[in-house]
Amino acid sequence: MRSHRRVILSLTALATLLTIGHHVDHLIRGNHVGWPVTDQVTAFTISLLIYPILITAVALFLAGRIGPGTWAFISGGGAVFVTVLHFGPFAVDPPHDIVGQYDGLAGPFWMGWLILLVITLVVTCIVETAFWLRSRKDTASTPAASRVTVEG
Repeated sequence: MRSHRRVILSLTALATLLTIGHHVDHLIRGNHVGWPVTDQVTAFTISLLIYPILITAVALFLAGRIGPGTWAFISGGGAVFVTVLHFGPFAVDPPHDIVGQYDGLAGPFWMGWLILLVITLVVTCIVETAFWLRSRKDTASTPAASRVTVEG
């Protein structure tokens, strides 16, 4: 189980680094930003909520209060959020708004960064879901008398 913790925390660290980089890209481009950079609340503003969510989740995870299922929900939700905002018919910050704001290779670099972020979130969600399902299977196969329960 310790190796699961290490894998989850490592994938979370990678996704967080990529998320920070993507927010930096928004700041460099200066488009599709919101509060606290401008006076409007936008999807950018809402996306900043991931940082307190992650800090809280890491603390709860290290304390043994949440497990891989919660992490799958966070990373899967992040993958959906980022994908909907950047790709498809409802995108508010489509690829041409990223690539078109830069000269030279910077646009493709940041577009690749975004794609890597989405891939990382999807892979992280899959791995966490597998850990979650395995832990549920292990719990189901453990006799009820030997299970430890938390009161309250």
